[in-house]
Amino acid sequence: MGNASAKAVDVKVVEPPAPANAEKPKLKPCCACPETKRARDACIIENGEENCGPLIEEHKACMRRMGFNI
Repeated sequence: MGNASAKAVDVKVVEPPAPANAEKPKLKPCCACPETKRARDACIIENGEENCGPLIEEHKACMRRMGFNI
């Protein structure tokens, strides 16, 4: 009548995963920063991408502020 047949049980503490949306932006990329996107797109259409560097960078900065990894 001993504990000869008892088995040891390993117990591991598992933390729940972080919510999937904890770091993700709430907006879709197509809907974020409409003002800078509009100005950037108009410049590219009218002048070509190579002539719109500042507007492209401004839009990228806005997207980063909104939480996108650009």
